[in-house]
Amino acid sequence: MSEEWTETPQHPIDSGFGHGSTAADVIEGIDLTGKSAIVTGGYSGLGLETVRALVSAGAEVTVPARRPEHARGVLQEAGLTDVGVEHLDLADQSSVKEFAARFLAGHDTLDILINNAAIMASPEERVGPGWEAQFATNHLGHYTLVNELWPALAASGSARVVSLSSTGHKLSPIRFEDINFSAGYEKWQAYGQAKTANALFAVELDRRGQSSGVRAFAVHPGGIMTELQRHLPKEEMVAAGWMDAEGNLREGFKSPEQGAATSVWAATSPALAGRGGVYCEDCDVARPTDKNSPLARYQGVDAHAVDRAEATKLWNLSAEMTGVNAFG
Repeated sequence: MSEEWTETPQHPIDSGFGHGSTAADVIEGIDLTGKSAIVTGGYSGLGLETVRALVSAGAEVTVPARRPEHARGVLQEAGLTDVGVEHLDLADQSSVKEFAARFLAGHDTLDILINNAAIMASPEERVGPGWEAQFATNHLGHYTLVNELWPALAASGSARVVSLSSTGHKLSPIRFEDINFSAGYEKWQAYGQAKTANALFAVELDRRGQSSGVRAFAVHPGGIMTELQRHLPKEEMVAAGWMDAEGNLREGFKSPEQGAATSVWAATSPALAGRGGVYCEDCDVARPTDKNSPLARYQGVDAHAVDRAEATKLWNLSAEMTGVNAFG
């Protein structure tokens, strides 16, 4: 890697925004005219609000979707009629490569890539050559997407890649000894591993991409009730304390507009110029987890999710599993 790489401290920078800020708040005054962006999962929940904010600032946005016709209908209903929609199934490596090839055929540069799409706590499923589906979809699909789109990202000169993680990363480090849960599946541990992978991906991509002007950030959007919870019965969410028996969300949950704010901030904020490779929450760089805090499960980033050696190890394993590596 370039010797010019510099590490950004995992410490807040006093952004002026916070838990209640919305995507519209953080993008106010920012001009993205002439900039291109891709938002995976950009047709539901916070992904839709992320797209709305980028479009409002003048960006040309493409939304890859497993169900393109459904995505087009949602975007048109939301008044986002100029957003491009293309087919992409993140669980299918061939589909990822085909989407990237189509995008590169029509674009010389890519300025913003927000890896927003995810599945959470899904029933056990195997995809590709027997990969565990949450890791394969949330991490490996986006890993290949970024590597295949690398020529356009590098050509931008100042591209940003945002990888959506979550406090789910606190549930599991990378299980290098059994990454596909061959010895027994546990849905929350699998989700935790995938979210740790999303965070570590940003660490390593930032290291590898910095010399080309590409900076990467991991983002915890906050607790938001969206289609991401589609695999969870209400009883489980009540037991977890997310809502009461009547379905009222606990205090602290964000609206989709608030949930999109940290992604949009990481993708566009001038305050992050010259920074990267950090985990962000509430529209700022997060603090390392205070293990003595009663909020340790919900705030801060655990050491295993920003560990540089683990990040490099995961990148190398991902390259081996997919056969894809733009830096190889």
